[in-house]
Amino acid sequence: MATIQPVVLFFVFGVLAGVIKSDLKIPEALYKSLSLFLLIAIGFKGGVSMAKYEIMEVLPIALSMVVLAALIPLTAYPILRFIGKFTQADAGAISAHYGSVSAVTFAVGVAFLAAKDEPSEGYMVLIMALMEIPALVTGTILARAGAGGEKTKWGKLMHEILTGTSLYLLIAGVIIGYYAGIVKLVSPLDKMFMDLFMGVLAFFLLEMGLLAASRLSAVLKKGVFIVSFGILFPLTAGFFGAYLGWLFGLSEGGTMLLAVLYASCSYIAAPAAMRIAVPDADPAVSIGASLGVTFPFNIFIGVPIYWEMSHWFHTIAV
Repeated sequence: MATIQPVVLFFVFGVLAGVIKSDLKIPEALYKSLSLFLLIAIGFKGGVSMAKYEIMEVLPIALSMVVLAALIPLTAYPILRFIGKFTQADAGAISAHYGSVSAVTFAVGVAFLAAKDEPSEGYMVLIMALMEIPALVTGTILARAGAGGEKTKWGKLMHEILTGTSLYLLIAGVIIGYYAGIVKLVSPLDKMFMDLFMGVLAFFLLEMGLLAASRLSAVLKKGVFIVSFGILFPLTAGFFGAYLGWLFGLSEGGTMLLAVLYASCSYIAAPAAMRIAVPDADPAVSIGASLGVTFPFNIFIGVPIYWEMSHWFHTIAV
């Protein structure tokens, strides 16, 4: 059985603090600062690793994986709409959350690989940044296609997606890290964005635990279905991601990170975009499922499972 990473225990104690109604609080300013740091650090580390590759070697693979990621919301929607009996707006919004990605879940995956001293392709962070766009657009189309009411303001929606903090900082970090790697000037920044990464992630996960605990009541109101969906759907998507990683010839570490990306769901970028695109959707349902069920499942149990999926595919290929 895989060893639980100590950083994940910060999330566990955050949940516990929320459940027992502790007065523990992370100041909002600190929480936002930690978020900004993690996004830049993930992008920077990925950019440095990307400097080892030729762009035209990476781009076709990355774009292929991103296009295939659009299958995730397309698969989630009919399950939610016709089996879960959610409204069209809620089914589309939840699908967008699950088609989108979680930078923090990705960070936990990176930490897992670091503990194993397992390498991965640096351009995985580029795939993570690109995956936001098709998922949010696809989810919006599913939520609003044929529905009445005000038409989606696509210009405003795309501006929200492309200039949102998460995507902007990830891309900025990738570009800066890529440049630093090319000109061999990583050392002035590596103490900040690499050595401090795990400590900052620990604080962030503590806050995520508190937030997850606050969403438990919204999840419980929706019954067994949303809990089952929040666990089984990411496992299925993660298996698909692991298969694609193996098919495209990624390393075991890269395959595992692609599985993590396909299995993760957004609770930052997607809620912001859905507020604009699908105002009729209930945010408590989508955030409750993503943050209250899937996020804790992924970081506590899912990440080691996705590693085993990756290892299995690479083993049968030998």
